[in-house]
Amino acid sequence: MTVTASSGSTRVAPQRYDTLPLSSVRQAEQEDRFPDGSELSNLINFFQSGQRRVEAARRISDNAEFIVAKAANRIFSGGTPLSYLDAPLSPPPSDDATPLAADQAAFRRSVETYAGATSTRGNVLTRLLEGAGGDADVRVVLPTGFAPISVGVYGTARMKKSIRDLAWFLRYVGYALVAGDPSILAVNTRGLRDVLEKACSLAATNVALQEMRAAAAGLFKGESETRQLVIQYFNVLIAELAVPTPSARQRLGSPVNQGLQLPATYALAARGKALRFVMKPAMSGAQKAQVVRAAYRQVFERDIVKGYSQEVCPVEATQVRQGQISMREFIRALGRSKEYQKQFYGRFSNSRAVELAFRHFLGRGISSREEFTFYFDIVSDQGLPGLVDCLVNSMEYARNFGEETVPYLRDLGEEAQESAGWGSNRKLFRFSAPFEGAPQYVTLYAAYRQPLPDQHPYGGSNDPLGLTYGAIFPSATAKVSTRPAPFSYDTRRILIGNGMTQPGQMDSAQFRKASPRRVGPKVVRLQQIATGGSSIPRRGGQPSIRGTESSTQAVINAVYVQILGNTGYAGERNKVEEIKLENGDISLREFIRQVARSEAFRRRYWSGLYITKAIEVMHRRILGRPTFGRWEIDAYFDTAARQGFYGVVDALINSREYNESFGEDTVPYERFITPADRTARKVPALNRPFNAAAYPDLNRVKRPEVMPPQSLRTVGDITPRNLPDRPTVVRGGWSAKIAGGETLAAPATTLENPSIRRSPEPTRRWRPAGVSPFWSTPGGTGFAASRPSPTAPVIGVWSKAVSTNLATVTATEPGAAMAKALRPGQPQGFARRQSIGRAVRVGRTANEAQVQEAIEAAYKQLLNRVPFAAERLGDTESQFRNTQLNAAEFVAQLAGSELFQQRLNRMAPLRAASAAYLALLGRAAQPQEVSQFLSTRSSQGQQAAIRQLLDSMEYAEAFGQDTIPYLRGLATAKGIPLVTVNRTASLYSGNAGLTPSPRSAI
Repeated sequence: MTVTASSGSTRVAPQRYDTLPLSSVRQAEQEDRFPDGSELSNLINFFQSGQRRVEAARRISDNAEFIVAKAANRIFSGGTPLSYLDAPLSPPPSDDATPLAADQAAFRRSVETYAGATSTRGNVLTRLLEGAGGDADVRVVLPTGFAPISVGVYGTARMKKSIRDLAWFLRYVGYALVAGDPSILAVNTRGLRDVLEKACSLAATNVALQEMRAAAAGLFKGESETRQLVIQYFNVLIAELAVPTPSARQRLGSPVNQGLQLPATYALAARGKALRFVMKPAMSGAQKAQVVRAAYRQVFERDIVKGYSQEVCPVEATQVRQGQISMREFIRALGRSKEYQKQFYGRFSNSRAVELAFRHFLGRGISSREEFTFYFDIVSDQGLPGLVDCLVNSMEYARNFGEETVPYLRDLGEEAQESAGWGSNRKLFRFSAPFEGAPQYVTLYAAYRQPLPDQHPYGGSNDPLGLTYGAIFPSATAKVSTRPAPFSYDTRRILIGNGMTQPGQMDSAQFRKASPRRVGPKVVRLQQIATGGSSIPRRGGQPSIRGTESSTQAVINAVYVQILGNTGYAGERNKVEEIKLENGDISLREFIRQVARSEAFRRRYWSGLYITKAIEVMHRRILGRPTFGRWEIDAYFDTAARQGFYGVVDALINSREYNESFGEDTVPYERFITPADRTARKVPALNRPFNAAAYPDLNRVKRPEVMPPQSLRTVGDITPRNLPDRPTVVRGGWSAKIAGGETLAAPATTLENPSIRRSPEPTRRWRPAGVSPFWSTPGGTGFAASRPSPTAPVIGVWSKAVSTNLATVTATEPGAAMAKALRPGQPQGFARRQSIGRAVRVGRTANEAQVQEAIEAAYKQLLNRVPFAAERLGDTESQFRNTQLNAAEFVAQLAGSELFQQRLNRMAPLRAASAAYLALLGRAAQPQEVSQFLSTRSSQGQQAAIRQLLDSMEYAEAFGQDTIPYLRGLATAKGIPLVTVNRTASLYSGNAGLTPSPRSAI
């Protein structure tokens, strides 16, 4: 039942369970009144007992294994039943204990539980008679024909299912305790009797539930009210299992669509939730007035008398109260009234008036186009009175409502509905339906007649299974329609060859063996060579097929791009299978199978998608084409239901089409696409229509004659020469440092060819002069003393400027470059000190901005990034905002999270130790600290090693309880050697990099 504030008619929706507050206010909502005293008392008792019911559910949850073990030991023999319950590894009770597997831990608990319960008992007979004792209200009564089930004969698979089902039953009781209503037990367990009789034993299930009831009641010996509540819900569970499976409810009254069936669970969930207002002669005046108001709410979608002070058809209302006319005639009078004509007929088109009339008088939407056409002709010929008479006089009205019942909305929970009109029914049953003037059903059934591929079940103008990641509909490529279309089981999609050579008829041998043309997709094959294998015993003397190095690497990358969509991120590539492929131990087809079965492929194309879309994506990736239609998807859907994800992958790779299209040595490629794919991939700017008026005159005219140049052009104008009259760039040069009045003299020698420019080549040597060494040329042949000064010393040297480009640099001593390269420089991290943020402190009185800044700083410090929304620790952040956690406790929770643990697990041991110290203590680790961290990590686990850092005295002194850790190792500190400071600087990669860098060696 869905509660709406529409003040309209009752409505049934497929809600599978109920709660006490909802059931308490439902009748008041349906009668458009405030809750009375008894309903308010139920709500008060529910909220007052909330803590007690929640505590009872928590206690049952904490002792679930004990309760299930006690029930399983009663009905199974010859083994440890609880060992078949799926459970994770149990944590060791102490540091020295060994972790127990699920079956070992279950065996220990099972033995302890059994021994504790039967320490004073003896043999199997005493176990069967154990139910004779105990409290009378929870005494176990053994039904006729009960016998313990042998674990060895029963089988592992059936044992797992049985133990799982017992845990489910107990979980349903916990749900009912919290909801305060046992409807979830009735809805989910009624009908299981036939299943249990065929699968195992109904008598054994009854005994197990009785034993669970006794065990659960024993948890509340001092709380009588809670104990009785738990026993009550177990009694409902046991009673519902004894009820035979109800048959499906068949739809009545529709002459167009017969035989539609409603599952029994939906009919059971809807039973008693929607009130039926029936006019009886023996009713009191107040009750009859209430039924009349319900008729107003159904026809006018509101209590028009109460809300608008309009009493419609007062004479007929009096007559129906006095029994002079039936409720059926009163409904007819309301439909023919001028108020109804004004509100639901005059304001709308005939199409919309027919839709609203179906809602008001038959309580449903239109089933088919033929039905709509029939009643549309009636309203066009006879008007509103004829339409109302035809609906009220119909056989469907008589079967569902008769002469005394007020019509009600017949939604999915009330009777079977056609899947084609679900969307339109949802809109028609809304409170806003009278305010929507556009007809829904006529456009819906008109859209059914449009041809494919413009229509599909999810909307018009899109491919039925078009793959736009993140949504069903492509955006900005097509006009989206919300109405469905008949893409039936036998409908086949239209596929376009992606550069294939004569594909032929679809799903034929020629279609499967079609090869791409030159303009088609690139085909990548594994080029293999045979090598001897007699020296390898495990091959039995058979030759090994090894791929060439270049071919194998190209094929591996092509496989990742086709199957995963990219070359694979770090940690996603199958290194072991790559080595096997390179060594020839597995074929390319088997390598593709392993990549498709990998966790990376499953996370991308299976876990986050609904099953139909997942099958379509996998079909495109592995077979290189979309599916033909629903019939092909249904086959893989059945495989997925029976064998799961790996079964679908194996079915695709083992198919005949894969074998004929790709074989053992070819990487799959995209062979076919849909029209929607082609439309989405077209560039709109290149599809302009031809407009002749937009172009200049296209008539041929005489080409204009251009005068050629009159000057003579030689090869010298094209190829530059090193001639004196042509300026050229001289790279490098000679310069002189002149002092003491000396001037340049004429060169001593004359060049043989004056047209060639070249730099002088003096005889030079390296001579240190004082503290500044320089290049010098002895003899001073390039200078002439013009006016020597007897008092000033003559100082002048040559210096050589060497250039590799247009710029020049001063010459250096031979070997100086190597000495400079070997000279230790400043660590790179010191240059990034300005990127280090300030210390973030958060107190008890911090505002929201400061808390958010601290959270972001903690994420960046420990993870080197801000996580995605799905990765954030929402509960921990809320506790931090509510001051339930201080900064140190928040950092400890983040350090113990899966995000930080995975980050360290992906690193090498030395790099992980350095990353832990940089993240939690803000500095690099010393060698002895790295050794201690790795030793603790190997003996006690990574959590213990991290806990030692958080509990250390250095963390308390550096950050305390209110400071988020930050990189503090670039500054000297007491007790920290300078080597650690330099090492921190070398590992720090700046605010935009990863610390420590993944490229540098540790």
